[in-house]
Amino acid sequence: MKIPNRLHIAIISLLLLLSSELSGQEQYDSLFTVNKLSGDSLHANDPTRHVTRATMYGAGYTNVFDTYLSPQEYKGVEFRITRESNRMTHLVKGNVMQQTLFQAYASYTHNRVDNNNTFSSLANWNYALHYLFHLSPQLTLTAGASADLNGGFVYNLRNGNNPAQARAYMSLDATGMAIYKTRLHRLPLTLRYQLTLPLAGIQFMPEYGQSYYEIFSLGHADGVVRFTSLHNQPSLRQMLSADLPVGRSTLRLTYLADLQQGKLNHIKWHTYSHCFLIGVVKSFYLLK
Repeated sequence: MKIPNRLHIAIISLLLLLSSELSGQEQYDSLFTVNKLSGDSLHANDPTRHVTRATMYGAGYTNVFDTYLSPQEYKGVEFRITRESNRMTHLVKGNVMQQTLFQAYASYTHNRVDNNNTFSSLANWNYALHYLFHLSPQLTLTAGASADLNGGFVYNLRNGNNPAQARAYMSLDATGMAIYKTRLHRLPLTLRYQLTLPLAGIQFMPEYGQSYYEIFSLGHADGVVRFTSLHNQPSLRQMLSADLPVGRSTLRLTYLADLQQGKLNHIKWHTYSHCFLIGVVKSFYLLK
């Protein structure tokens, strides 16, 4: 009786170890970076349970503008964190990839004459489905759609009556990727470019000069939720990343250009962010 019990414990321990950490090459040959995008299967039984997840931290430059608060642009530094997960689905004969992306940032900016500052923060959640086109063993293109949710604020440190402006909007986006596999000397390298373009959605925006007291206390809320599209919110998000195995881990380097803007209720606003991020990619297999 002792031998079967020990064998049972050993098998369970081995499965837990394999699900929590892959070797360096297995991390690189993950769902998102290599094998599934080239049509191979890392886990033949159910490749949809193989998840690739990356958490990145970074900083960069930002330009914040909102005529509800000030007619001036505010420029400064931004700190950002992103968390991205990718896994295959059973849709369209297993040729559709699911992507979830969460971002959060905080920025501190100043105006041109440096006599006033703003503090802003925003959280973004994005859920996308990508159809894969395998053009060659090295190159894969994707095309799909995503749901995009955003919430945050901009606070002007010197304003009196209207010191803050809320950011609340959602949209349906078109999105696509180009993934290219190559080598850097002897090391495998995966390059990815992703583009996300909001097509239609809604956004909260008060009228110019309208206070939040009027909206929420007096009930003057007509017209503060507006339809958005390319004509009044022409925005764009671009990500360029490189995945490189380092020891038993995979390092991801990313440049992010998050260009959000709009013109609603006689108010113009924008947030232009250019950030460099670094993080680690982890691959794991979900146990049933």
